[in-house]
Amino acid sequence: MNNDDFRQWSRRAADWGVDYRNTLRERPVRPLVEPGDILAGIEASPPEAAEPMDTIFADFEKKILPGMTHWQHPRFFAYFPANAAPVSVVAEYLVSAMAAQCMLWQTSPAATELETRTVDWMRQALGLPQGFSGVIQDSASSATLAAALTMRERALDWQGNRQGLSGQARLRIYCSDQVHTSIDRAIWVSGIGEDNLVRIPVAGRFRAMDTAALEAAVVADWEAGMLPAGIIASVGGTSTGGTDDIAGVAAVAKRHGLYLHVDAAWAGSAMICPEYRHFWAGVEQADSIVFNPHKWLGAQFDCSMHFIRQPEDLVRTLAIKPEFLKTHGRDGIINYSEWSVPLGRRFRALKLWFLLRAHGLESLRGMIRNHVAWSEGLATRLASEADFEIVTEPMLSLFSFRHLAEAGVDLDEHNLRLVNAINDDGRIYLTQTRVEGRVAIRFQVGQFETTAADVDAAFDVVTEIARGLV
Repeated sequence: MNNDDFRQWSRRAADWGVDYRNTLRERPVRPLVEPGDILAGIEASPPEAAEPMDTIFADFEKKILPGMTHWQHPRFFAYFPANAAPVSVVAEYLVSAMAAQCMLWQTSPAATELETRTVDWMRQALGLPQGFSGVIQDSASSATLAAALTMRERALDWQGNRQGLSGQARLRIYCSDQVHTSIDRAIWVSGIGEDNLVRIPVAGRFRAMDTAALEAAVVADWEAGMLPAGIIASVGGTSTGGTDDIAGVAAVAKRHGLYLHVDAAWAGSAMICPEYRHFWAGVEQADSIVFNPHKWLGAQFDCSMHFIRQPEDLVRTLAIKPEFLKTHGRDGIINYSEWSVPLGRRFRALKLWFLLRAHGLESLRGMIRNHVAWSEGLATRLASEADFEIVTEPMLSLFSFRHLAEAGVDLDEHNLRLVNAINDDGRIYLTQTRVEGRVAIRFQVGQFETTAADVDAAFDVVTEIARGLV
């Protein structure tokens, strides 16, 4: 591809992107395909000769697009949002065109220094104290792994990386059963092991960790000769929005010298609104916090904000400095590859910088407040219907519900049939979970371009399909 072709196809791709976004409401949210349909339409062997871009682009539209789930669809109410505000997409064009490797200050000085500034912008936006600095990771999974590794090293007096875990006291990490499965993976990958992830019982509307049970578990482990290392608390858990009493958990962590990591991957975005900050009261006492601007704020994936109270502990855990990665003759610089597990790093800060400047915090606050209000309104409407029940009350814009079938019908099976029928219909997209062992259907509002009318349409679709099931 020469420069003229590059210009032509870049413009074509940009035009296509605009047309795609303009027609999303006309498309089913989830593709109406069966497993293997897309694979069957793609050539089994790679091409020996170059093919024209016209052919490749046409095949993209004909063979690939029909198999895509449309995460930017305004009636995407499943999982959590993975927003890509148009201004963020534009910034990603620029990042892709430059294709910079941003692992060190010297490999991209502007990328490093813009990251420092945008992290601090977000710290201010969330109302966190000045003592926090941070780094933009690829995902909350990576941030939580980094936190688990730091817990491990700090508890082992920084000897784990050198000596390994063999012969050491058994490390223990504590969390509730409401945390994301990324916590399990972090425990696996860090070598701590699933058997040493202690699940603390939960209680109350928001399924918060029982802090008395947490303290009892820590004390029992100390007495048994184990080595408590840290606590992972949740704000807005994926299943139903499980949210811990951060201040209470922090008090336990402080009494026992444990590292506290707060996973607010989804709900953290809402903390730009001061009225929602009570959900993580006490967060300033955490050692690290993660939230994903690529979920609710509109930054293109991947963009995960990882705040750290003592970055020297993170760097001591992760930094490796071979001669070829040293920046000689420069003092006081930050090399963000020393703050993350991967060495290679994308220029993630640019899309966040574009986004914050193009929308401003007040516009983003308005979007989040609308989403919360619309979700609460839908929960109220469903609760007023005799054949529906609210299983978990709204936590911000997430709640769960269940359709009540006639007597003798297995409600779990019925609600799984319902969520599948809704998704096969294509007008909206929902996902299911289990609450106290029983199936419930999740609903969350978070897509960047969702309107009140889209949420009203969700009520119509859910009630229509539920009452049409036989």
